Amino acid sequence: MNRIVICGLSNRALGMFIQPIIQKFSETNEVVGLLDNDPRRIDICHERFPELTPVPSYNESQFQQMIEETNPTRVIVAGRDDTHITYILKGLQNDLTVVTEKPMVTTADDTRKVMAAEAASKGKVIVTFNYRYNPYHRKIKELILEGKIGRVTSVDLNWYIDTYHGASYFKRWNRKREHSGGLSIHKSSHHFDLVNWWIDQKPEEVFAYGALNYYGKDGELNPSPTNNRYCGTCEEQLDCAYYMRWHNRSNSSSGVKDDHIKDEGIEKSSKNYTNYRPDACIFDHEIDIEDTYVATVKYNKGAFLSYSVNFSVPFEGYRLAINGTKGRIETQEFDEPSRVPFPIPEQTIDYYPMFGSKEVIHVVKREGTHGGGDPILQEDLFLGMDPTRPYEILAGAEAGAYSIALGEGVWRSSKENQPVRIEELLGKTVVVD
Repeated sequence: MNRIVICGLSNRALGMFIQPIIQKFSETNEVVGLLDNDPRRIDICHERFPELTPVPSYNESQFQQMIEETNPTRVIVAGRDDTHITYILKGLQNDLTVVTEKPMVTTADDTRKVMAAEAASKGKVIVTFNYRYNPYHRKIKELILEGKIGRVTSVDLNWYIDTYHGASYFKRWNRKREHSGGLSIHKSSHHFDLVNWWIDQKPEEVFAYGALNYYGKDGELNPSPTNNRYCGTCEEQLDCAYYMRWHNRSNSSSGVKDDHIKDEGIEKSSKNYTNYRPDACIFDHEIDIEDTYVATVKYNKGAFLSYSVNFSVPFEGYRLAINGTKGRIETQEFDEPSRVPFPIPEQTIDYYPMFGSKEVIHVVKREGTHGGGDPILQEDLFLGMDPTRPYEILAGAEAGAYSIALGEGVWRSSKENQPVRIEELLGKTVVVD
């Protein structure tokens, strides 16, 4: 029986971990402790899962007490990004398996601490990179492993975050680098891990540019230079194009069309927090992160990555091309089709052999979020790894470290206007081949 304590009762913790533990995997998994520094979050958890009411709860200063009183075998870390490092290190000090949401931590310096702590512990770190489990992404991995395109030489990945999703990062705690590491870590670490895993190479060097083009005090669509506004109470709602894109005038005060602030959202409503509102103005002066990046990455086995991400686009998804010595793979995803204001094609994977006819691959999906990827990740976490799968997919601390170091490298390069060596960020704990 896995005895599990949850550190950080975020929406992700409730929906991705606690719910499946209770509803699907309770025969071999049990939640024995809850930790959050906001008592309201503990109340929300009890309201949603009354069966957890008898489970003891703790605040952030009581981690060791929780361990001693509940005797867990596993810690799940799912709070605000900058809190991850504390619970990962304490979990490893207690020789426990630590399952952490991405990003593993928010700085390359903290990745070194995690790697050193894991090396000295009987425990281990698992990073829940659920993008790996998307059926299209697994199929791409399989095509590469089958040798369909030969040795990978270059990857083109352009990621698009729409105004609905992109604006949400600038309403919430993510907008402060001290909390999220910036979006090159909080969001792009997902993308970097995916590429690292697909091509089985380690990033060596990155050169990048970054900018704040849409949000913050200088955003071109800012109705006025006023600071400290909130979407739910703002007097300039009708003048804000980002707000009105997802609201009707007749119900603008309820926020029913914007699930980043709607009342029924577990994480999105201010009533679900103490001294915190998740609907702060996307044009506030305190925003200190970028919303646009482009980067070129050199890998240790010869591949190059051309990457871009943009957090204010009319649609959500990505375009991908992977080139190799024997062919090319292409795909395009339009995520959240209900938010796309034009007809979109079904996603396929197009395989172009170097000499021969194009093949169009239709991927089999299953029920569940992220194209059915999340349920498979949950099975790996709570039932054990699928022994029939011919490749590794559940990520560890090293994968987490490379994704974060590359994300930090993107930010540092954009500020310093020079290439950044990943090895220098990771230090001697993780050595690039």
